[in-house]
Amino acid sequence: MGSYPSVPQPEILPPETGYAPPPPPVRRRRPSWAAAPATYLLVGINCAVFVAMLLSGVSIGSPTVDQLMHWGADNAGNVLLGGEWWRIVTAMFVHVGILHLATNMWCLWNLALLAEPLMGSWGVIAVYILTGAAGNLLSTLVNWILYHNGPSGPVFPAGAGASGAVFGIAGALIVLLKPHRLPVPPLELKRLRRSVIYFAALNLILGLSISFGTTVIGSGIHIDNMAHVGGFACGLLFALPMVPRIGSPRALFERRLRIAVLMVVGILVLFGFYLDQLPPLG
Repeated sequence: MGSYPSVPQPEILPPETGYAPPPPPVRRRRPSWAAAPATYLLVGINCAVFVAMLLSGVSIGSPTVDQLMHWGADNAGNVLLGGEWWRIVTAMFVHVGILHLATNMWCLWNLALLAEPLMGSWGVIAVYILTGAAGNLLSTLVNWILYHNGPSGPVFPAGAGASGAVFGIAGALIVLLKPHRLPVPPLELKRLRRSVIYFAALNLILGLSISFGTTVIGSGIHIDNMAHVGGFACGLLFALPMVPRIGSPRALFERRLRIAVLMVVGILVLFGFYLDQLPPLG
């Protein structure tokens, strides 16, 4: 048999040295809620409020106006005549039946999951609250102008639902999905942005069409389109000074987020002051 050159072998330490290779690192899978806590929180609050409404005896499919008002729905008379400004915020967590809740939560879930990596958890909460408030304030103004007199005085419709805030998140996404600094292929980024634009446009057109049909027929579903318009416009405004969290220096993102929040809060406070100074009904 021929001889073969020896191959260097790795050094093997004897057992008495006490050496043992380190165990491979265990990667703990991050729970999905931890990746998007604001999305889970907002959906959870909306669902919890609806469950509480049901437990108190509210109809699952068709709550009465009195029931909605008891749980915090918006109403121009209560806000501007009664000083119940808190309804501007609480109304975005109250829903008119299970179908209304389901459709709003489905949209909120999908849009907020897309938005949270771009604006952070606090950004999603801020844009939800502020754009929802903007929509309810615009709705309050329009309902104040278009009120009608009933047997016992002026009658204003009750407004409720998260749709104004959902449109606000859509508006913010349209702005934040545009920068080229995002580490996303341009075609994919363009597709995502186009989908959000289509969502906002189709739902605005659908809401206006339903309201027009309800007005012509004299009965049907009433859509608060002014809340949608106000929320969407505020979402666009909110995102203008911002940069996406992904691909941006943390300090820059946080500074721009603070600017966006302060700017929108200031505008909403001025708008609320304007509403408070409206002339009395004539």
